[in-house]
Amino acid sequence: MEFTELSDYPITAGTLTEWLPSAPFDDGSSPWFDDPRPASYVHEARLRQATRTTGPEHGSWLGTAFEITGKLDTAALAHALNEWIDRHEALRSHASISPTTSAVSRHTIETGRVRVTARSHGYRSSGAENHVDVAELFDGCTSPLSWPSYAFATLVPPGPDDRFTVFLAADHAIIDGLSVVIVAQEIEALYRQARDGIDAGLFPVGSYVDFGARERDTAAELDPGHPVVELWRSTLDHCGGTLPEFPLDIGAADPGPVPQTGVSVWALDADGADAFTLACRKLGHSFFAGTLACLGIVGAELAGQPRFEAVTPMHTRNDPQLAASVGWYVGLGPICFDVYGAQSFGELAARAQAQIAAAKPAARYPYERVSEVLTTAAKPRFVVSYMDLRFVPSATQWPEWNARALRSKQYEHDVHIWVNRTPRGVNIAARYPDTGEAEANVHRYLGRLRNLMEEVVGTGTCTLADHITR
Repeated sequence: MEFTELSDYPITAGTLTEWLPSAPFDDGSSPWFDDPRPASYVHEARLRQATRTTGPEHGSWLGTAFEITGKLDTAALAHALNEWIDRHEALRSHASISPTTSAVSRHTIETGRVRVTARSHGYRSSGAENHVDVAELFDGCTSPLSWPSYAFATLVPPGPDDRFTVFLAADHAIIDGLSVVIVAQEIEALYRQARDGIDAGLFPVGSYVDFGARERDTAAELDPGHPVVELWRSTLDHCGGTLPEFPLDIGAADPGPVPQTGVSVWALDADGADAFTLACRKLGHSFFAGTLACLGIVGAELAGQPRFEAVTPMHTRNDPQLAASVGWYVGLGPICFDVYGAQSFGELAARAQAQIAAAKPAARYPYERVSEVLTTAAKPRFVVSYMDLRFVPSATQWPEWNARALRSKQYEHDVHIWVNRTPRGVNIAARYPDTGEAEANVHRYLGRLRNLMEEVVGTGTCTLADHITR
């Protein structure tokens, strides 16, 4: 599944319908109850960030689009969406910040009380017009400061009633990249259940709201001498008080909100991904370690960087019941290793593998809490993410469903790279500042990465330049 912006997804002419959740007072009683469970650290940070921004940079949503075959049955889809919202408590809960005390409080809706209602825009002969409306819906209905902070839409194209597209966007405070890729399978299964009586076969899932409370308890043990705090302190000290940045020039930061741009490419097909994995495993290391080794070589070749330095997200779904739960189950860990002095690709992969192992404990603790302990405002500036999505339910059907993971526009002066392994192969996506320097250098960086990965596929290793091995 590719991760791209909404503008890169083909939206055609057709009948566009918004599907918006609400919580009516059906029997005169409030569906909401006071909920003492705290917000997760990352959720609270997102709330506070949103209160400080009112321009376009206020939004930060993730979403998905996918097709379902057959004529749209509106009653069945409404039932499926209601069931899906009941399934994931994060979609029925709202955390807010008091304007007077700045305290965070939570209110949650009982199961069975959310109702999704449709509002049709009618048929449009312009795909561009439909695109504008979907974008406005998502940008306008995904603020973490209000509930719901998510919205759905459907698009029925002209012609035979043989398929329709479902869109979803939700504020990043309640959804992460892995949550996004499970949406298509779950909603499609619940829709078939409602329409045809076929059991959706979904396993029970845990609650992100419960997770946030447990995370607070775990994070409370951090103090200045904790090994995780020491790891982040060392990273900050080595980077001059900041976190790692992209090794090539990305241009000057603009004083105003300027949207980023991005790119998505398929680096390896399925056979190539298997061959790359086999080459790494023969050396005793993982696919991700081999990828990081290649990235270290790229930085050394193109920028003369003696070390590879980045921040990587790692999932925190350590309870099996959280495997398919919607929420923001992501921690961060620093990945820093020497590139110069390595004598082989295998040696670099070993250094990367050691750093992955060191970063995993760090990801269990929210970086927002680490920042409090270290009294730093440093934010990630160069992020490299890896997800193996081959075993997500129905992943083999994503091409048939035209499924895509979507992200909102961003306005930061940073670079994010996503390496996603799917049944089709390896997709590499990136977002970066919309400057000439970033456009040229990120493409050059990713192009060299693809070349090195292909070399490993072909030979089981790659050649290191002389200045690296010295």
